[in-house]
Amino acid sequence: MWVIKINLKIYVISMIKAEEQIVNEKALNLHKQLRGKLEVKSRIKVTNSDVLSLAYNPGVADVCKMIEKYPEKVFEYTNRWNNVAVVSDGSAILGLGNIGPEAGLPVMEGKAILFKEFGNVDAFPLCIKTQESEKIIDFVEMLSPTFGGINLEDISSPRCFYIENELKKRLDIPVFHDDQHGTAIVVLAALKNALKIVNKKIEDVKIVTNGVGAAGGAIVKMLLSLGIKNIISCDKNGIINADIPETMLNDFHKEIAKYVNPDKLSGSISNGLKGADIFIGTSVGNVITFDMIKTMADNSIVFSLASPIPEIEPEIAKKAGAKVVATGRSDYPNQVNNVLAFPGLFRGALDVRAREINEEMELAAAQAIAELVPDSELSENFIIPKAFDPKVAKNIALKVAKAAVKSKVAKICLNDLQIEKTIDLNLKKQDKENE
Repeated sequence: MWVIKINLKIYVISMIKAEEQIVNEKALNLHKQLRGKLEVKSRIKVTNSDVLSLAYNPGVADVCKMIEKYPEKVFEYTNRWNNVAVVSDGSAILGLGNIGPEAGLPVMEGKAILFKEFGNVDAFPLCIKTQESEKIIDFVEMLSPTFGGINLEDISSPRCFYIENELKKRLDIPVFHDDQHGTAIVVLAALKNALKIVNKKIEDVKIVTNGVGAAGGAIVKMLLSLGIKNIISCDKNGIINADIPETMLNDFHKEIAKYVNPDKLSGSISNGLKGADIFIGTSVGNVITFDMIKTMADNSIVFSLASPIPEIEPEIAKKAGAKVVATGRSDYPNQVNNVLAFPGLFRGALDVRAREINEEMELAAAQAIAELVPDSELSENFIIPKAFDPKVAKNIALKVAKAAVKSKVAKICLNDLQIEKTIDLNLKKQDKENE
């Protein structure tokens, strides 16, 4: 019996690897044939000298003078209103690690096309050849006059926290580190619906997180902002404990240690998981076992989000007693994917010209995602909408824009009807260019 099971597992793993190899070959061929996934297109056909004189010299001089006199008009006379910079130093690319800016460029191009395809936002990949935090901050500040928003991407922890915070202080446009907040938004949305299935209240649960990097740290901060008291955060040294210095690897760990682990638990994650209602992993594959899940509370929720290999395989978690399981993979139900959040989030922020993306806007985005799965359709295998659901970006953009206005970070204060009309207009694909 055991031989059959072992052989079957080897066969399944071999099939997965073979499928991944096919995907890899197709991806290589696609990128080589296209020679990249982006291009710049003009909205004007320069077919004669009259058009040239309006689009460039001498007509453009009057546009420059107008912006010089009224700087905010740059958002009316240029594409700054819809431009987002996707900035990376290549230090934490997907699950590949510190592979550098050149190797990270395909990912940033991919991010840019997702911005365009799902939110009709014009995004530009900017991979920079420095991993010095101050240089990155200075670089982004210097290029900011071209952009209406900044998306920091794949910058390693804990530097990402400092870089984002400093840029938020210096700039009056949204600065958003998607690896942190995008993940946290989608996790919260999925969690809201998962709790409905297990009939538990978020304020009553015990939550264990594993991995306190960019994504894990942002998830903990968002959970704390909701008033959740019983959170146990773990990293490679085990449970973070304010009384045990060696469990805190950096300043961010020291900060959250003040607010987590109320019972002062110590040791490995297995100690924390006993009686826990929820596990959220943003760490590495295969670190959670069948026996660990068995010690969790009845009707437990397991978000095993490590990529490409989850902390525990969904099938094993289910057999061990987990009621609802989510991963970061598209080949399992309940995929937690950042693409659900950032296109609509930036669409909403840009359309009311928000100075920042604040906590109110992030919570609004999470609620917008969660409510797209109606209670009548909610199930253990359907707690979060699919990335290709056309309602996702619009619903997020609407709620984010309204939250920006309500929290007084919007420079354009529109009423609800005006917001809806603006977002409807800007979400339409600009397929009729050059007419």
